[in-house]
Amino acid sequence: MTEITQSRDPHSIYHQLRLQHGPVAPVELEPGVPGWLVMGVDQLRIITEREALFSRDARNWRDLNDGIVSPDSGLLPMMAYRPNVIGADQQEHRRLRQPLDDGVGRINHRALRRQVQRICSELIGSFAQLGKADLVADYAAYVPMLAVASLFGLDTRQGHELRAALIALFSSQTDSQVGNRSFEQILFDTLRERQQNPTEDLTTALMNHPNLQDDPEVLQSMVVMISAGNETTTCWIAHTLYRMITDTSFDDRLRSGQLGVDDALDEVLWREPPMTHMPARYALRDIELGGQSIRHGDVLILGLSAANSDPALAPGGRRPPNNRAHMAYSAGPHMCPAQDTSRVITRTAVDTALHLLPGLRLTVTPGEISWNPSPWTRCPTQLPVEFAVPHEITAPPAAPRHIGETA
Repeated sequence: MTEITQSRDPHSIYHQLRLQHGPVAPVELEPGVPGWLVMGVDQLRIITEREALFSRDARNWRDLNDGIVSPDSGLLPMMAYRPNVIGADQQEHRRLRQPLDDGVGRINHRALRRQVQRICSELIGSFAQLGKADLVADYAAYVPMLAVASLFGLDTRQGHELRAALIALFSSQTDSQVGNRSFEQILFDTLRERQQNPTEDLTTALMNHPNLQDDPEVLQSMVVMISAGNETTTCWIAHTLYRMITDTSFDDRLRSGQLGVDDALDEVLWREPPMTHMPARYALRDIELGGQSIRHGDVLILGLSAANSDPALAPGGRRPPNNRAHMAYSAGPHMCPAQDTSRVITRTAVDTALHLLPGLRLTVTPGEISWNPSPWTRCPTQLPVEFAVPHEITAPPAAPRHIGETA
């Protein structure tokens, strides 16, 4: 799986897998651990919508129960069972999903946009006079975490600590379990603080939600909202900036206004969805899917990026303008609840860079750009650039202290 996300052209690999296996292909998640990559849109919708046949609960994973997956496997921080909305099915999922939907519904997008503009301006201001920067390490990696952290009442220092922990967690490498423990400890400390000093942030809102029965359920809801919102939005920002810098036609259309920022963002979602491969579903019985014999307990990975190149979504490879029929947010009851919020953050980050960093150009060739080692997300590890030193950058007025409130 990692080999696919690190490839220069993963869609060519998907094409070859389709030719060889059809819309559902056997893959190796890590050495000795098999799985299925679901690349067909119809098959992806089946496994995401038919909860009686395919579960999100990893306790149904046969190879984990049989000891084929090591207890210290780097896959487990992303795939092991957690008592949260991600690992729940049907009515239990509905109960745990409602606090997330309610929390997202509280977010004042106008205030969030102002907060993100301020974060972006301050980040750019820290390197603008140098005339060079790494737009991943110095910018895209921090904007979402600082923005999402502020929704939960965390300060800038805590936002940076959470970012470091998440890098390890999403990598599914040897340090992923350490990163997972560090991430949860920071959020647990924040929850304890809010129990003593409640405010109007999302931590307090989750703490007081009637659907969440105890501290672990509140904590796991925080884990889901922050981890999912940060990593995927970082990828979205980084891919859009990469496309702006390396694709002259794309950049010209964007800067001239021929291509709106939202349309540009959707072009990126089609080609490089932030969550490339989504773990996971577990078969609850023997079943045929896409011409493959799936056994009870098999693990299936949602190939969101691969599904976007399924001819069923865009016959002949052509998509009409403003088409958002992509699978970037998955499908079914577990579909991402924060699509609008992530778009506000990404649009603001891209738009701010577009206006404050004139003449962006890579200082390396596109072929020298490497990709993160995660099997789940595909993101450039660095974007070293030079640009014309801009005039003095002034951050917009501070947003209201609490931006997790209804506008």
